[in-house]
Amino acid sequence: MSASPSEQQPDSPMLETAFFEGRFVPFAEAKISVGTHAVQYGTGAFAGIRGYLDADGETINIFRLPEHCKRLLNSAKLLRARLPFTRETLAETIVELVERNAPRGDVYIRPFVYKSSIQLTPRLKGLDDELAIYMLALGDYLDTRGVTAAVSSWVRVPDQAIPGRGKLSGSYVNAALAKDEAEEKGVDEAILLDSHGHVAEGSACNLFLVRDGVLTTTPITGDILEGITRRTVIEFARDAGVAVAEREIDRSELYLAEEAFFCGTGVQVAPISTIDGRPIGEGIPGPVTAEISRIFYDTVRGRHDGYRHLLTPVRRTVAVPAD
Repeated sequence: MSASPSEQQPDSPMLETAFFEGRFVPFAEAKISVGTHAVQYGTGAFAGIRGYLDADGETINIFRLPEHCKRLLNSAKLLRARLPFTRETLAETIVELVERNAPRGDVYIRPFVYKSSIQLTPRLKGLDDELAIYMLALGDYLDTRGVTAAVSSWVRVPDQAIPGRGKLSGSYVNAALAKDEAEEKGVDEAILLDSHGHVAEGSACNLFLVRDGVLTTTPITGDILEGITRRTVIEFARDAGVAVAEREIDRSELYLAEEAFFCGTGVQVAPISTIDGRPIGEGIPGPVTAEISRIFYDTVRGRHDGYRHLLTPVRRTVAVPAD
C-alpha cells in the first residue's frame, strides 16, 4: 500500500528545528566536530521513529514512542552512555520537537546518542555523552507493493562481536555493505544469514515468511535487532488468528515460502515478490501479508480503534522557531 497523494511529503525533507545538546536549535546549527569520537569510531546509537498523518489531517501519530525511547536508552546502556533522560522525559522531548516543527505530513524522527569527546582511543568509558534529535519528511522507504531481494554474501554481525539488540551506529557498516551488494545485483534489498547459515534479517529490517500458513520469523536470539515493528506484526497476527512461529530458518526455506515480507520502522510492511530471482508465491502480496499491511496502515492512520494505544497523537499547530 503506497501513500496516497495527500500523504506524500513536502519537497524539502529536513524540518527546521532539531534538539541538540540540551537545546532546540535550527537544524543547520546542530553540528559536531570531525574529531568527535562517535564519528571516528562509530560509538553512537540511534532510533528511528515514524510519525504518521492521521486520517483527520490534523494530527501526527507517533508510532510506539515509549518502546522506541526504551530501546534507545538500552542501546545507550550498551555504549555505557549516561544521559539525563528517562523514557518519559525523552518521549516528552520528542513530542515537543514534533510540536515545534508542526509537520504537514509523515515524518521520520532520528534521535542519536553519541560519544562527543575529541579523543583518539577506541573506548567507551571516560567520554562525554550527548543526545541530538532531528526530523525529516519521509514517505515509503521501500515499495510497499512488492520488492525484490537477494541473499547477501555478507554475514550478519554476531551478537558476540557487536550487540545486535542495540541500534549501534558502527554496526551499520555491515548493513551498508549488504545493501550496496543487493543494489549492484539489481534488487531492492539484501537478506543476511547469520554465522551459522540461518536466515537473520534484511539490511536494516526484520523478515517474515509464511510456510504452510504459519507466519514464521527468526527468534530474537538469532543475531537480529529486537524490532519494534516486528513485535507489533506478531501481535497483529496473533490477534487476527494467524499462527506464529519464532524459530531458526534455513536459506532454502526462503525459496519455498508462500509469502514473505520485510518490516521495520523505515520499510514499514514491504511484501517480497522475488528472492534470488525466484518468485515468492504468486509474486504478489499473499493473504497474510495483505491482512498485516491493512491492520498496520489502518493503525498508524488512526483508523483502527483497537490499536490506538500504540500511538502518541500530537496535534498539529503553527511551527515554533528554535530557541
